[in-house]
Amino acid sequence: MTLMSLGHACVDIYQGAVAALVPFFVSERAYTYAAASGIVLAASLLSSVVQPLFGALTDKWSLPWLLPVSTLAGGAGVALSGVGDSYALTLAVVAISGIGVAAYHPEAARLARHASRGSHTAMGWFSLGGNLGFAAAPLLVSATVAAGGLRASPLLIVPALAGAALSAAALRAVRAAASTATATGRATGAGGRDDWASFIKLSGAIVCRSIVFVGLSAFISLYVRQRTAGGAASGTAALFVLYLGGAVGTVAGGKLATRFGRIAVVRWSYALSVLAVAGVVLVPGPPLYLFVALTSAGLYVPFSLHVTLGQDYLPRRMGTASGVTLGLTVSVGGVASPLIGALADATSLRTALAPLIALPALGWLLLRTLNEPAMPEAAPDRPAGAVRPETVEDAPPRP
Repeated sequence: MTLMSLGHACVDIYQGAVAALVPFFVSERAYTYAAASGIVLAASLLSSVVQPLFGALTDKWSLPWLLPVSTLAGGAGVALSGVGDSYALTLAVVAISGIGVAAYHPEAARLARHASRGSHTAMGWFSLGGNLGFAAAPLLVSATVAAGGLRASPLLIVPALAGAALSAAALRAVRAAASTATATGRATGAGGRDDWASFIKLSGAIVCRSIVFVGLSAFISLYVRQRTAGGAASGTAALFVLYLGGAVGTVAGGKLATRFGRIAVVRWSYALSVLAVAGVVLVPGPPLYLFVALTSAGLYVPFSLHVTLGQDYLPRRMGTASGVTLGLTVSVGGVASPLIGALADATSLRTALAPLIALPALGWLLLRTLNEPAMPEAAPDRPAGAVRPETVEDAPPRP
């Protein structure tokens, strides 16, 4: 799990890097808000479309080689984004990065769930790795691009090289654990019925969360500069705070779920997000950073819980569930970014971000009717009624 968490961090640097590059595209290439948000869309759109496809593939076949290969693809696209001045080329390579990230997550989430043996806390640590990658992205991009301009972007390939090596090492460890588990006769098999109605409601709530998160990721840096009258450092700091909240929120989500249950914790988080996003949009000056931090907590606490809930609602389609909850519904938020950018060009960033306040409330309404998936056995660190843990070598039933 440690190796997979570190590899996850390296991959998700490239999700955070795209938004972190937006201010540099605006300043060096004079892109409009709409054009800059189009780059975020390029990273998200293909990722949104293909991620469930990769999930379906991993339901049918084990594809562990996707982890190192997709990590390299994700890094290569971002590394090439600053090379040349062609907008079309930039869109193309960023799209390749999005596909690489999309290919990584379903198989990684499936393997992590097996390695975690159903533990909320262990899955929280896996998600924490990705969130730390998000948090490191603006610092890494700023340090690299601020010093050498966009043409220094090829240096951003380094985390992908490290991530590919970590993924390869994690796969060796998972295979060794599976062999040991098989030798001691601990295979149990997976079961349960797919609850598509609950899964669709959960996915709708995650889409609401995604639009808020991606919209703020794309524009919070520019917005904070305006609202605090600060320079580039103030915007980078705000983006770092937005991402860093995942370091606390994701692990806290797993621990809170152990005590109060996943559904309750997810609902509370969405309710908090309504107030926090309102503060980001409406409160001026330095106090804005406090609301950015609260928004980060509200958006990140349910992050790993979304994944395990989705897997438990679709126990026979774990790869598909991972592809949707960790991929499609998360990256689909990028589809809304051009709309936010176009509205900002026509009015102001504050006006464009105001509709984001309502989305966590809509997500909360969708979550109100959900129940905790009930399975016969509970993991040691999970409340009664939670899903039975799977051993490392268990695989979802093949269609």
